[in-house]
Amino acid sequence: MTLAIGQSVPDFSAAATGDTTVTLSALKGRQVVIYFYPKASTPGCTTEGGDFRDRKAEFDAANTVILGASRDGIRAQENFKAKQAFNFELISDKDEEICKLFDVIKLKKLYGKEHLGIERSTFLIDAEGKLAREWRGVKVKGHAQEVLEAAQALHTAN
Repeated sequence: MTLAIGQSVPDFSAAATGDTTVTLSALKGRQVVIYFYPKASTPGCTTEGGDFRDRKAEFDAANTVILGASRDGIRAQENFKAKQAFNFELISDKDEEICKLFDVIKLKKLYGKEHLGIERSTFLIDAEGKLAREWRGVKVKGHAQEVLEAAQALHTAN
């Protein structure tokens, strides 16, 4: 099942950093950016997380929560968050439930070998819980700024 723009995102709960559980329905009334990255503490994922971290105040001003998600365990996510001073929570999706909900598990090639992994993707959910925008096959450079501008435009429109 692939989510369509304008469709309500099914509620989900997941373990996250800070000894928290993230539940989408509990965030109703706020916009949510959820970005999926392949692996904690790798160069591209570190850069992407840092770009979101550095824009958090602007996302806050646009009534938007930032969440990062990968298949890493909670300890790896906690270490990644602490080392990079991320000011938002990271979701541990070891069972791939949220990855499957957003259809981000794709066949990838690494050194000529195929494996299933997370396609770097970002989703913007509006304050009513509907999918407003999606970015798939993301290139890190400039991405967080593009997502911020979309979040600001959505917030201003509502």
